[in-house]
Amino acid sequence: MREVAAFAMDWRHEAEWTQGIRTAELTRQADGGGFGIGAEVTRTAYFLGKRIDYVLRVAADEPPRLLDMVSVVGPMPMHVTYTFTPTPDGGTLARIRVQGDASGLYGLAAPFMARKVRSSLVKDLRDLEQRLSGP
Repeated sequence: MREVAAFAMDWRHEAEWTQGIRTAELTRQADGGGFGIGAEVTRTAYFLGKRIDYVLRVAADEPPRLLDMVSVVGPMPMHVTYTFTPTPDGGTLARIRVQGDASGLYGLAAPFMARKVRSSLVKDLRDLEQRLSGP
């Protein structure tokens, strides 16, 4: 579990396994330095063919089981939570939850966006599993 969580929770690996993310950069360190509560990661992503730049601030960081982030800059309010739990067979159950406020113009497309986000998250988790399970 620790290996999976360490890889997935490290912002330097986001573009390697997260659908649509092209770049991720630590643009504000945590109060104690480095990555942790209060740190901010600026992401450039493409969603439905459109470039989206946003900043996520770490709200909770409890390795290896939880990383919780909220958007502080971006096209809409967003909350992203990664959780990791061990499985009985020695594996890892990884989950990603994305909550957003699709009001205004985004509200019209909310049902479609929700399906697309869900599909992307499934692919992200599959890509994470393939990357870390080896040949």
